[in-house]
Amino acid sequence: MPIEPVVPPQLKSGAFTVDEALQAGLSRRQLQSRCWKRLARGLYVWEGLAADQERQLEALRQRLPTGAAFSHRTAGWLHGLGLGVGPAPEITAPVGCGVSQRAGVHLRRSPLSPADVVECRGLPATSPLRTAFDLARHLPLTEAVVAVDAALRNLLVDLDRLGDYVAAHERAQGSAQAQRVVGLAEPRAESPMESRLRVLLVLAGLPRPRVQVEVGDRQGLFLGRLDLYYPEQRVGLEYDGETHRERLVADNRRQNRLLAAGYRLLRFTAADVYRRPDSVVAEVRAALGDERLHCRR
Repeated sequence: MPIEPVVPPQLKSGAFTVDEALQAGLSRRQLQSRCWKRLARGLYVWEGLAADQERQLEALRQRLPTGAAFSHRTAGWLHGLGLGVGPAPEITAPVGCGVSQRAGVHLRRSPLSPADVVECRGLPATSPLRTAFDLARHLPLTEAVVAVDAALRNLLVDLDRLGDYVAAHERAQGSAQAQRVVGLAEPRAESPMESRLRVLLVLAGLPRPRVQVEVGDRQGLFLGRLDLYYPEQRVGLEYDGETHRERLVADNRRQNRLLAAGYRLLRFTAADVYRRPDSVVAEVRAALGDERLHCRR
């Protein structure tokens, strides 16, 4: 009799990263089983949840008014951005379509051009560009940047095109925040926590770090790639996820080489970013060594 695959309870509620799977006790090999569905690079969902959510959305499709589409977090989930569908599926319907709010659905009214709607997994959804715009203007600021970074990382949208789209819809609700998100977004960001760390620092008044930078010694020998980097101060910042435990020896050797070459390296975890953000900011300020940064808010 085949062994029933192990499905950690914490991975049943939404999409998760490889780091989160490893933390829950899965191996990379186990992630290749049919029990898990790959949504995008490094992003998975439990097959049972994916099937349940898709069945729910397929059932709702029969009730959608003409011209309406799944949008916001729901569209983000369909496009593989690592977002949960949310408390209720979100739908955007054209203004004046005559549909009323329905139980179990978050209905929004907004103009939708033909280019704003695509078919995704067999369902009508807002396009990646429109989805990025909606998330940028309606999610909390940091999470909006995380979502847009994911869309950029997965090549679903282009930052210049998104900026043009936001500018063309400057009178739309939330467009001011969307403009701010475009200014904070980073195509090179490689993980949600890396994005949250970067935004934490920038919103605290620190200079914006460069992202995913290759550094070397004074002879030009490659030493490594840093998540975030301040070149003038030669200060690198790294987010340590669960995969860090798998490569601990290699990471320690790499860190020693960086320190010997005159770099300073600060490492942070999700607990640091969520539970002690002020301390994270203070440590980076101190590492940058500019007293003016200690007073900037």
